[in-house]
Amino acid sequence: MTGYIHSVETFGTVDGPGIRFVVFLQGCPMRCLYCHNPDTWEPRKGTQMTAEELLTQYDSVREFMKGGGITCTGGEPLLQAAFVTDLFQKAKAKGIHTCLDTSGVTFEPDNEKAVQKFVQLMKYTDLVMLDIKHIDRDKHKKLTGHYNDNILSFAKFISAQGTDLWIRHVVVPHLTDNEEDLRRLGGFLAHLKTLRALDVLPYHTMGRAKYDELGIEYPLGDTPPLEKAEAVRARELILQGLRDELRKKKTVSR
Repeated sequence: MTGYIHSVETFGTVDGPGIRFVVFLQGCPMRCLYCHNPDTWEPRKGTQMTAEELLTQYDSVREFMKGGGITCTGGEPLLQAAFVTDLFQKAKAKGIHTCLDTSGVTFEPDNEKAVQKFVQLMKYTDLVMLDIKHIDRDKHKKLTGHYNDNILSFAKFISAQGTDLWIRHVVVPHLTDNEEDLRRLGGFLAHLKTLRALDVLPYHTMGRAKYDELGIEYPLGDTPPLEKAEAVRARELILQGLRDELRKKKTVSR
């Protein structure tokens, strides 16, 4: 089995715990307005590689992977879920920590056959880093081109499987910084039993150069980068919503 690989980063520090061997898989159905990897959108491009070839590369730098392991990201790695499962199964056999960085957009909660494939993948996945782009269904569609129903279902599925979960949320001025929406996101997160971390990331414009190189118009135009202090404030609003929901649950259970 081979996967279509966009690129590999051997010393990733922001894609899971420790120092990571990061595999960027090719292809993504989402068209997030703030995407900084438009060169990963097209499927079935890049370099075809086997799990064994990637693990050989990993072994060449393994001594430097302090507290880390392998992360599959993209693009959207779940477009190649069978390949990721193969890679993670072989990585776990070698004692390597596995992390999946995904939007969850390919999850089909009403397709039992598809769900079972995800159950199989979770057997070999130590951590899922899930991007929740927007908690509001319609705003999510405007932001990404897709509704978020299956993504929120995927978050619940991960929790039910007992797999550790990190949530990522990018704060973009005037798009994902609404106070009520941030609190609603926190209220949703309160129901995820395996939630281990929350990363709230400020929007940046570092990907704009790629759009110029590809001859694509940058969707957000002159939208300025978000100040770090605003991301900190957004994170507190999310946590406030989480705490409020936990208090409600506690009151109801009495």
